[in-house]
Amino acid sequence: MAEIFGGGAERKVMVAIDESDYSHYALMWVLENLKESITKSPLVIFMAQPPTKSCYTFAASLGSARMYCPVSATPEFVNSVKENNKKLTSAFLEKAKEICASHGVNAETLTEVGDPSTAICNAVQKFNINLLVLGERGLGKLKRALLGSVSSYCVQNAKCPVLVVKKP
Repeated sequence: MAEIFGGGAERKVMVAIDESDYSHYALMWVLENLKESITKSPLVIFMAQPPTKSCYTFAASLGSARMYCPVSATPEFVNSVKENNKKLTSAFLEKAKEICASHGVNAETLTEVGDPSTAICNAVQKFNINLLVLGERGLGKLKRALLGSVSSYCVQNAKCPVLVVKKP
């Protein structure tokens, strides 16, 4: 495939990943189809860490009915959740970096805590990304309207071109 960026200036391509097969497919698609475009500068791999809540809801059995109890989390529990999220994110990013290396592509990893939609768009602006690549989860129109879509949000709000890779 031809080079997507003209000129000799360094262009940054960022692939936003999560734990889904769709983002893995998007990463593989970039490695297979945009290799000429990502050899001059490192491929940026980004993953958002979910924000930690201070209040959790647990389902408690009460006979045949269920009672939902909001519980304020202790600082130890909140710190434990933060640490686990950080470890999981690091593991996913390290695995993605290994996949890139196996394809001969140099990659750098980035992560930020926050809602994935806004964290991705903020990272695009903060790190001067020239092309954002995302996988599409394949939600139907109703689910996308109710749940929201990270790819739809990024297409509308990212300050660079966005390529949404759809898994066949």
